[in-house]
Amino acid sequence: MEHRDSSMTSRTYNLNPVVVTGSGHHQRLKSTATPVHVLSQQEMHEQGITTFESALTRMLPQASMAPSSMGTFLRMNGLGNKYILILINGQKLSGDISSNVDLTRINMSRVKRIEVLDGAASSLYGSDAIAGVINIITDQPTQQLLNVTNDTRVSGHGQLTESVNLDIYANGFGSYTTFTHDRADSYQTTDLEYVPKSDTETQQTLAPLFTGYRSNVVGQKFTYSPTDQLALNAGLNYSYKITDRPNTRPDIGGGTDYEMRYKGLRWNLGGIYKFSSRNSLQADFTVDRFRYGKQYDVETKSYKVGDYIQSKRQRSNEAQLKAILGLRQGATTIIGADWRRDFLCASSGNIDQAASTLAAYAQHEQRLLPLLTATFGLRYTHHETFGDHLSPKATLMLSPGPLNFRATWSAGFRAPGLDELHYHYFSVNRGKPQIIFGNQELKPEKSHYFSLNAEYRTQTLALNLTGFINTINDMVVRQNIDVDEAGLTMLRAEFPEITDEQATKLERYSRYQNSDRARVSGLQATVSANVTSHLNLSANYVYTYARSQSEGKWQNLERSMRHAAVASANYHHAWHHYAMNASLNARFQSKTYYPDYENAPGFGIWNLHTTHTFDGLPWVVVEPGLGIDNIFNRVDRRIDSSKRKYALYSPGRMVVVGLKLKFK
Repeated sequence: MEHRDSSMTSRTYNLNPVVVTGSGHHQRLKSTATPVHVLSQQEMHEQGITTFESALTRMLPQASMAPSSMGTFLRMNGLGNKYILILINGQKLSGDISSNVDLTRINMSRVKRIEVLDGAASSLYGSDAIAGVINIITDQPTQQLLNVTNDTRVSGHGQLTESVNLDIYANGFGSYTTFTHDRADSYQTTDLEYVPKSDTETQQTLAPLFTGYRSNVVGQKFTYSPTDQLALNAGLNYSYKITDRPNTRPDIGGGTDYEMRYKGLRWNLGGIYKFSSRNSLQADFTVDRFRYGKQYDVETKSYKVGDYIQSKRQRSNEAQLKAILGLRQGATTIIGADWRRDFLCASSGNIDQAASTLAAYAQHEQRLLPLLTATFGLRYTHHETFGDHLSPKATLMLSPGPLNFRATWSAGFRAPGLDELHYHYFSVNRGKPQIIFGNQELKPEKSHYFSLNAEYRTQTLALNLTGFINTINDMVVRQNIDVDEAGLTMLRAEFPEITDEQATKLERYSRYQNSDRARVSGLQATVSANVTSHLNLSANYVYTYARSQSEGKWQNLERSMRHAAVASANYHHAWHHYAMNASLNARFQSKTYYPDYENAPGFGIWNLHTTHTFDGLPWVVVEPGLGIDNIFNRVDRRIDSSKRKYALYSPGRMVVVGLKLKFK
């Protein structure tokens, strides 16, 4: 039997990949002065991961997700969505839905790797990078003349992901086309809820724990490299998503009259010119449009089936210019400038506003001694509303042999969003009025992040230990204010559409304000080992102590958790024209804190996924997959009237079937 030395034969993980997010330029993971977590395309594929949410929660213990019809609430290192900067190839992903993120816009079939940087990174990346940065690096093959790939994954509750890629590359020109369809049905883990204002009496409900949806993403990218020094690119990405919730019924509550519909359109132009191997100039311009609203599928007094009412329209224009310079031996200097303008039009919040930001930054990395490297960075930001701000950063790295010792201090900065400044929001949800006021007197949020890291890294073993403290001042929060007689008079004057019946149900309203300060401290430990050329083992544990102080009182940050860990074992072997890969992964976490509600219990989830590769055919590689999600059928069946105070959103054990075709 022939034994071939090919990619099918050995599948050891690269424990020292090239990364870009931590330092702003390409270098090996071992050499970067700021620790970065890397989620590789190979690992994600072999674990059967097809969504961005699954990639983070299965492979990164410090991240957690809470899905809903209003997008996904992402939390990392104890802090929520607005403190996490999501980038695609270094450009910010814009658009939010009531402070949640529509992560279905991310085309996972094009992801080469996901780089995650913990802590404040405002010196390089500007506002919002307080909890960390998630940079999604996409793939663009440059070897085959023609490459066609079809990947399908099916599992329980109507979950289906289908993606088709068409790549053409010849004579320096590349065309990369992608279509992805993703869908899932709504599901419940219990069909009961508590009767309003009761903790004992229950009633049936249609309200789902997980909201079903249908999503399409179409992407097109062109690249052209007329010389070895110049590379140009242009891209377009369109996304469409609509929820699939139970309709309103007269005999049982929890249904809805409408679905939430989202559309996104993102396009960019860019290029890089390399003066030499260590000196380059890069320019990018990105426009990102996102909007959402209500599409009615039940006729009401005001709307017919098919009517669409827009809730929010957002747009961002961003231009970036960056020079990476290696002017001295052992040194790298980055100089850059960013311009950004954000637009927000929200009919539900009575907003039509825009704000501009102009920034300049510089970072210098210098080898001071043969084993000692220092990095210093500073960003100057001029915000149209909040004026000038400086964000410094400093790191030291000592590298004796395979060991690294790092110390990092960085400042974070976040300007309040246009909604937090200008909201004048009134809506009725299931008969109950909701009112939110913005506050134009808000101050920017500021943070200080300090970490110590020790690392041992070779080609077969990687050990990493990090301790950190992140403090945030002037946190922008929504303060709930009880409605008294004077308050009710004020609210009815502000919102004349409030009916007498709705007024009787008004118990409180919300206003954004600078109130809290928070302190997040923690410890992260990771280990990854290529035990043999066929077997890789890895484990990642994080302890997070996330607290906030308001009016002198400290409490756990909502949705934070103390302990979380992920672990995986991956085995690969090839026989002639057949290769088998088996991946067992698990996530464990302790209870999730909800200070004003019942805490969500901890859990442990195990998943098994296998892929089987057949490359004996002359024109196609066939790769079927088979697995089981949630092997031990862990489900949270608690009764909760809000359907939001959960940590585990799994419907239970599910068989997963997949098929990937690579046409040669």
